[in-house]
Amino acid sequence: MAEKDRLERYRAMRSADRTPEPVPEDAPESRPGNAFVIQEHHATALHWDFRLERDGVLVSWAIPKGLPPDPKKNHLAVHTEDHPLDYAAFEGKIPAGEYGGGNVSVWDHGTYELEKWTDREVKVVLHGKRSHGRYVLFKTGDGEGKRGRDWMIHRMDPPDPGWKPLPELVAPMLATLGTLPADDDGWAYEMKWDGVRLVLYVSGGRVRALTRSNRDVTGTYPELHALAASLGTRQLVLDGEIVAVDDTGRISFGALQPRMHVARPNRTLLNSVQVTYLAFDLLHLDGEPLVDRPYSERRQLLTGLKLSGPHWSTPPHFDGRGEDAVATSRAQGLEGVVAKRLTSKYLSGKRTRDWLKVKNIRTQEVVVGGWRPGAGRREGRIGSLLIGIPGSEGLDYVGHVGTGFTDAVLDDLTKRLRRTERKTSPFSSELPRPHAKDAHWVTPNLVGEVAFGEWTGEGMLRHPAWRGLRTDKKPADVVRED
Repeated sequence: MAEKDRLERYRAMRSADRTPEPVPEDAPESRPGNAFVIQEHHATALHWDFRLERDGVLVSWAIPKGLPPDPKKNHLAVHTEDHPLDYAAFEGKIPAGEYGGGNVSVWDHGTYELEKWTDREVKVVLHGKRSHGRYVLFKTGDGEGKRGRDWMIHRMDPPDPGWKPLPELVAPMLATLGTLPADDDGWAYEMKWDGVRLVLYVSGGRVRALTRSNRDVTGTYPELHALAASLGTRQLVLDGEIVAVDDTGRISFGALQPRMHVARPNRTLLNSVQVTYLAFDLLHLDGEPLVDRPYSERRQLLTGLKLSGPHWSTPPHFDGRGEDAVATSRAQGLEGVVAKRLTSKYLSGKRTRDWLKVKNIRTQEVVVGGWRPGAGRREGRIGSLLIGIPGSEGLDYVGHVGTGFTDAVLDDLTKRLRRTERKTSPFSSELPRPHAKDAHWVTPNLVGEVAFGEWTGEGMLRHPAWRGLRTDKKPADVVRED
């Protein structure tokens, strides 16, 4: 009886005249061998193809997140068709529309020692350039259907010395409002971007994006998936800002507003409001926490990643030369600069004077505690918002804002605030009679941002103008920017 052709299924899924992959005509000859290869495959979804030479073919599994670095966490491995031995050296682009369409590159290769091989379990010791140690693949499903292809891969050795898992949460470090420091040489300066702060957790080509209030907004910015895929198997935590530009090409918080409030934007919104992630700090890299490293070292490591793509980049920073940085921020119409002490550690969740906000325009986050109805063209909608800042005795009233609203913003705010109306004022003190007249009180859970001229002697905002909602922040995050 003739031996079964182990490449029959492989050939049936490919056409030699349409793909650069090796497609041998003859059945493979059984022979001993102990080579392995791991290929990075940017197909519909990024994954890694793990292949072991056995009996003249490469027995193959697709591993969506790559080899697990920690024995505490197994990774899925999907058993796929056997591949020809020549595939171990294949690199190139499989055309779109063909099976597995996308770029393939060799991520690692070497030899393996076999400890066990059965229909349900394969145990090997890898000796590669990037991969080494004992791993076991084990089947989790039964039968020949889809579940029958599901395996898991487990690392049997302990993690590499010093390796730490990716943290679940790193609260952003916060800056204090200030002026340019006198000891200019001890500081670096970055632009203060007019967007939303996002911390990205990247592992195995996947990303999780959290706002400053720890809200998951990964679905709001699907462009970040391509950033994660570009990093391959690297594990890291990035700190940065997501921004959008207005019709003049300037970065604008207002331009970002339509994207901020949509959990899963449609294609029209993705095209009309395009975003860019600007990375300015690196907090964890390939198993090493970096928060205790000085800013200068973290920034050097971040620059070494060479993050550059259609929707992400690492903007330049100024070592010293604070006045030049401020002049650049003004020329670009930005809010100001952030001065960062070169020796500063990353103090997660803390506001510190190691980072200073130096602003060209004055802005203040506020909590909405009520609204007054409009008149004329604003009849039936908001005329002005009554705003406050959390203080020692509750919500301190700091004024009312009636400018800076588009019709779309007014419609959105009217709907939001009508849903949270209440009978009593949420402010800690009585408002001036003209401001409280006809007021509609609301539960103070919406945070916004205003630009303003100055603080008055009575602690009110002079000439505030609405800049937009801050759905990335909670009322408890709001502090007075003195």
